Amino acid sequence: MSKIVEDFKWRYACKKFDPAKKISKADLDSLLEVLRLTASSYGLQPWKFLVVENQQIRQQLMDSSWGQKQVVEAGHLLVLCSPKKIDEAYIDRYINDTAKARGQEPSELSGFKKMLMSIAAKDEAAQYQWAKNQVYIALGSLLSACAQMRIDSCPMEGFMAKDYDKILGLDDKGLTSMVVCPIGYRHPDDKYSSMEKIRFPLDELVVRI
Repeated sequence: MSKIVEDFKWRYACKKFDPAKKISKADLDSLLEVLRLTASSYGLQPWKFLVVENQQIRQQLMDSSWGQKQVVEAGHLLVLCSPKKIDEAYIDRYINDTAKARGQEPSELSGFKKMLMSIAAKDEAAQYQWAKNQVYIALGSLLSACAQMRIDSCPMEGFMAKDYDKILGLDDKGLTSMVVCPIGYRHPDDKYSSMEKIRFPLDELVVRI
């Protein structure tokens, strides 16, 4: 069995974290760098990653997460967010960054910018869904990296996004919360850590054409 398959067999959605065990700064920095390097459509990176360290704030967030204790017990709480609006100014910044990094003039990327403006032209609902799809790519990268580093994680959609946005002051930052992911180390008493993983058989999932 390959190492990566072993890692995925090891991981599960941790329901009970050991609050006494913290992720080292070096490991956390590595996970944040993985998030920074993750893939996105056109490379536009429509996201921000909040590391919520304040325990009082995390307690408030737990109350807006249907009481799920992972929010306060995990070593770290990550909130993956996206901008409320991808506009021409956002596109221009990306074009300028790209030109600078690759030794080009922004004008040389005018065709690329025209293509990117198709994102800016989307209505609010379509842009929200596009951005959410991108954030979930980042979430997948995070879960994979955590598994390889033997760091537990628990991706969560069970939270009240509007409450999170208010508590974290995201409206003022032009952001909205998309998904929450506590990370840390499983508690020895978490019964879910030893439960059999339920997945459909490979021959039912893979279609060879």
